[in-house]
Amino acid sequence: MRPRHAAGLLLAAALTLTACSGPSAGGAADSPTCPDGKIRMGVEPFEDPAKLVPAANVLGDALERRLNCPVEVQVTEDYSAEVLAMDNDELELGIFGPLGYVFAQQRAGAEAVASFGTADGKLSTYTAGIWVPKDSDITSVAQLRGRSLALGSVGSTSGDALPRQALVDAGVRQEDVRIDYAGGHPEALLALTNGKVDAAEINTQQLESAKKSGTFDPARFRQIWRSAPIPNDPVTVRGNLDPEFKAAVSDALLNLDPQAVGEVGALLDVSPPGKLVPVTHDTYRPLVELAQKLGLTEKDVE
Repeated sequence: MRPRHAAGLLLAAALTLTACSGPSAGGAADSPTCPDGKIRMGVEPFEDPAKLVPAANVLGDALERRLNCPVEVQVTEDYSAEVLAMDNDELELGIFGPLGYVFAQQRAGAEAVASFGTADGKLSTYTAGIWVPKDSDITSVAQLRGRSLALGSVGSTSGDALPRQALVDAGVRQEDVRIDYAGGHPEALLALTNGKVDAAEINTQQLESAKKSGTFDPARFRQIWRSAPIPNDPVTVRGNLDPEFKAAVSDALLNLDPQAVGEVGALLDVSPPGKLVPVTHDTYRPLVELAQKLGLTEKDVE
């Protein structure tokens, strides 16, 4: 589900991008596949906007061509803003983090229809992790008592909920750990590499991105905890829309060329890219159960 970025706040406030020039609404305005002459797609701010915006626009542009309807891609300020926008009928589509989807489904009726597939056609996954410096005396989650832990942001699946569940499972009370919500996965990683915290959450998506950019050397750090695999982010459609529209969008998403979704997929550590694959609410049931275990509500997704 995932972080708020300082840069993202500046961009998101004014950011409403129409994916390329594409076809004009024209006669498509009255089409069931082009409600009100356009489709608005929200995207969670899970990555540096400088990388996320162009990648999301490639996906939006491909969907625009497939449906012959302009697609506006909006990178929202945070998870709650995306949920609220869909609840207010301001988004037809939304890409949510897994935990964010749970609350988008509950509040806005979001329906999961597709997610990012691998080249062999399987649903991609990622894992949450907690890392410490290589020379740290911390070797387990239980030893985080009295130490500082950088987390991505409130409401993030791998950057908040799962690491906090790891503390619970290890018998560590949250108040016994100095938790620093860094503002995003990259920021949590930087807090660790800059020596500002004793430990930090780093999921496999951020790990690969940081390794490629040269901002993280795994040889200097050590992982002390890893979560079970998490199904990757769902692409959702608002539940109160016309069934014909939902069916058309689902069909279009599942038939996009792998390269069209590959740039967003790469940011989610899906390489080589495959097509989007079908998912349902049951795919994310473990996240529903996680929210229940931690007593989370939509107010916890900020």
